[in-house]
Amino acid sequence: MSLEATLDATYWQQRYAAGQTGWDAGHITTPLLDYFVQLGQPDARRILIPGAGRAYEAEYLHRRGWSHVFVAEVAPAPLDDLRQRVPDFPEEHLLLQDFFALSPTPPYDLVVEQTFFCALDPAQRPAYARQCARLLRPGGTLVGLLFDTEFSQPGPPFGGSRDEYRPYFEPYFDFVHFDTATNSIKPRQGRELFMCLRRK
Repeated sequence: MSLEATLDATYWQQRYAAGQTGWDAGHITTPLLDYFVQLGQPDARRILIPGAGRAYEAEYLHRRGWSHVFVAEVAPAPLDDLRQRVPDFPEEHLLLQDFFALSPTPPYDLVVEQTFFCALDPAQRPAYARQCARLLRPGGTLVGLLFDTEFSQPGPPFGGSRDEYRPYFEPYFDFVHFDTATNSIKPRQGRELFMCLRRK
């Protein structure tokens, strides 16, 4: 059985049921919070957060008036958690779907990456970059955080480096920012990249 097949909806549902969610910071992380603040007033931009986990980013945006925020997850548990925390979050924006099967119609303006890339089988990384580009309109933005470190324990999470990651994204995106995050939460300081990429 492939690693990709092992890291399926059942695997992630079991991780949530067992409380094995070490990636969960319990709140929106500082780099994304600061990025969202500078977006200005809420507007009609369509925002996708794939592999969102408990989706603190979606909660933050929704509570501040962003009305076109979509969350994609393969496991029901984190979507249920978001429903309980934010009862008025639009049900039709909770997508219990495989990221790679999401439709690009209509396209998104912003895709937010937060501990999804590192949870995928590393063999899927080129397909991840391709799918992000497929889901975004030309000129749309992929923003988020990637681990710039290796882990001693078997993944997920799976580590990597900026030199590994760049070739995945270069065919589809212009690099606005791709460097060590300066405002990471303490456990991740110096170990993650903040990326802001513009769809070609």
